[in-house]
Amino acid sequence: MSAVSPQDHAVFRLSPRLYVVPIRHGSADVARAVRELSLAHRFDCVSLPLPASVEEPVEEGIRRLPVVSVVVMPEPDRDERSACSYIPVDPCQPVIATIRMAMEEGIDRAYLDRDVTVYEATEYPAPDPYALKSVSLAAFSGATLPFLPYPKPQSQRWSRLKWMAFKLHELELDYRLILCVCSVEDWPWLRYAYQNRWPYERPEPLEGRPALHPVEPRTSYFLLCELPFLTELFERRRAEARSDVHLSVDGIKELLLETRLRWLATRPAHLQQESNWVTPQLLQMYLQYVRNLALGEHRLTPDLYTLALAAKQFAGDEFAVTLLETAKSYRYEPDEAWRVTSQPHAVGLGLLESSEGRVSIAKNRLGGAPVSWRTLSLKPRQDPGQRRQWAYRWSPLGQCSWPPEDNRIEGFTTHVREQSKALLGEDLARVDKFTTSIRDGIDMRETLRHWNPRKPSPDIYVKEIPPSRGTVEIVVFVFEVPADSGKFSWRATWYAEHAEESTLCFYATPFLENMVGPGIGQSQYGGALFLFPPRPIPDIWEDPRLDFAHTLEERLIAGASLHSLEKHVTLVSPVPPLARWKQIAGRFERKLIPVSLSRFSGQTVARLRRFHVLNGHEIRSFAGQFIQG
Repeated sequence: MSAVSPQDHAVFRLSPRLYVVPIRHGSADVARAVRELSLAHRFDCVSLPLPASVEEPVEEGIRRLPVVSVVVMPEPDRDERSACSYIPVDPCQPVIATIRMAMEEGIDRAYLDRDVTVYEATEYPAPDPYALKSVSLAAFSGATLPFLPYPKPQSQRWSRLKWMAFKLHELELDYRLILCVCSVEDWPWLRYAYQNRWPYERPEPLEGRPALHPVEPRTSYFLLCELPFLTELFERRRAEARSDVHLSVDGIKELLLETRLRWLATRPAHLQQESNWVTPQLLQMYLQYVRNLALGEHRLTPDLYTLALAAKQFAGDEFAVTLLETAKSYRYEPDEAWRVTSQPHAVGLGLLESSEGRVSIAKNRLGGAPVSWRTLSLKPRQDPGQRRQWAYRWSPLGQCSWPPEDNRIEGFTTHVREQSKALLGEDLARVDKFTTSIRDGIDMRETLRHWNPRKPSPDIYVKEIPPSRGTVEIVVFVFEVPADSGKFSWRATWYAEHAEESTLCFYATPFLENMVGPGIGQSQYGGALFLFPPRPIPDIWEDPRLDFAHTLEERLIAGASLHSLEKHVTLVSPVPPLARWKQIAGRFERKLIPVSLSRFSGQTVARLRRFHVLNGHEIRSFAGQFIQG
C-alpha cells in the first residue's frame, strides 16, 4: 500500500508551510514510506531531529555510503568510564535515508535538535512497521497516540522539543514548504510546543567535537537497524534501480537460499548426499514456523534470534551457525586508506570500542525497538588444526558408542520391525466374496476389478489378514547403492553392552577424518545390520564363508542371511532388492522383506546415518558438549 493517502495531508500538515511526519527509528519500511511522501510533494527544506553540530560528519558519512560509519559525540566520563552518544550512518535508518534523498535532490537540510552535554535516550516499544504494507503512515502513527510516553516537565526531552519548535518557526520565514521528520514518541508534543510557542533554552556546550569513524565489519550487526545481509540487499536494489517494497520478507527468503548454498559448500564430501534433505518443502515449513514464533512474540517480522532458533530446530546447529554468519555478513567495507586516517570503532550493545581498545558507554540517538541479549546454545564448527590434534591423540585401545544415538536408532529399528511384520501379514492376506462378514475390511482393488454395473447387485470382495507367523530378527539398512568401498573404508562388528541393544555390523566412513571433539569422531553409515535380541556372531567382514560376496551390500545381506534364525530378513534400501541380493538370501533359505528408504523423511535418515565414536567410556561424561543433535 502506498504511504501517501488523503489522510496524510490532514494529519501531517501543521501549517500551510510545514509537514511534521512521525517516524519510528530503525526501520527500512518507515524509510521507504517517508521517501514516498517526500517525493509526492515539492519540499524545499527538510528538517531533521539531529543537532546542528553533527551536520558535517553525518553528511560526510552519507557520501561514503554504502560503507557504514558512526558519528561519535563525546560526553563527560561516567563512573570513571568514558561515555558518548552516537549516530549510526545506516542507509536503512529513516533519518539517514531522508538526508540522503535531500542531498541527491538538492534540497536544503536543517538540523533542529538541541545540543546537550549528556544525551538522555527515550525507549519506546513502537508497533512493527511491517504494518505499513497494509495501512498508511498516518493511520499507523495515529494508532500509537494513546500509548506514547508523556515528556516530564523540566526534563531534557521537553527542553529539546521546545527548541525544535522554535527552530521550525524560524524555518517558516525562509522556506515555502518544509518537511519535518521527528520520532513518533515526540510527534504530538512537538506539535503542541509549536502551537503554543513555549519559551526555549539555548543549546548546552559540548564535551568534544563530533567525529566520523568507520565501523569494524564484524560488529556491523549491532549498528545496523536491519540485518546486515538485508541492508546489503537494499543497497543492491538501490544500485540496480529495482523495487524494494517487499524486500523485508523476500530478503528473508534470499537469506535462507544463500545460507543453504554456503552450508552445502562447507559440508565434507562424504556428507554431500545427506545434505539433500534441506528441500524447498522443508524451508517452506521453516518459514511458517518462523511466522508463528514471531506472532507469539507480538511481532510481524522475525528477529535474528527467531531465525536462528528455528534453523537449529529444523536443520541442526551447523545450519543455524551458517545462517547467523550469513545474516551478519556485509560486503561493503571501509577502504584501507580511511581505516588508517580514522580510528575504526567496534560497536556493541550499548558500547563503543575504539581501535586503541578504549570502551565507552554509548547511547544510540536513532535507536529503534529496545533490544536485549538472548541465549541460544549452538555448537560451532571446529578448527581444522584442532581436529588434526584430536585425531593424533586417539588411542586405538578403546572405542564405544554414544548412548543417545544408540537409543534413537534402536527405537527406529523397532519401528521398522513392526512395519515388516505388517507387510509379512499382508502377503498372507486372502480375498473372498462378501457373504456375512466384512472380516478385515473391503478390498477395493478386487471389488473394482470385478465390478459389473449391469448386475443388479455387484459383487463386493473382502480381505482377511491372518496373524503373522514368526518374527523379524535382523534388519539390514543399505543407504547408498552402489556403495563406494573407498568412501566406506571402515568396517566393524560391535557387540551389545546390554540386553536392550542389538548386535551391530556396519560399513561406514572413517571417523578419524572427522573429529568433532577430544576423543570424539563422527562417522556416517553406508550400511548396517541390526540383530535383536543380541548374541555374539563372528565378524562378517573376516568370515571366509562370505567371501563369495563381491560388494559391501552383498556381504552385509549374506551375513544377515547366514546368522538369522528366522526365515525373513528385513531390507531397507533406496532401490528394490536386486536379483543378486535375492539369490544370496535364497542360498541360505531366507527371504527378504523390502522396505523402501523413501518411506522415511530425509531429515530422519540423515540423523540416523550420522553417529559418533568415543575413545572410551569416560568420554561420555562430556561428549554432549561437542555432539550436535
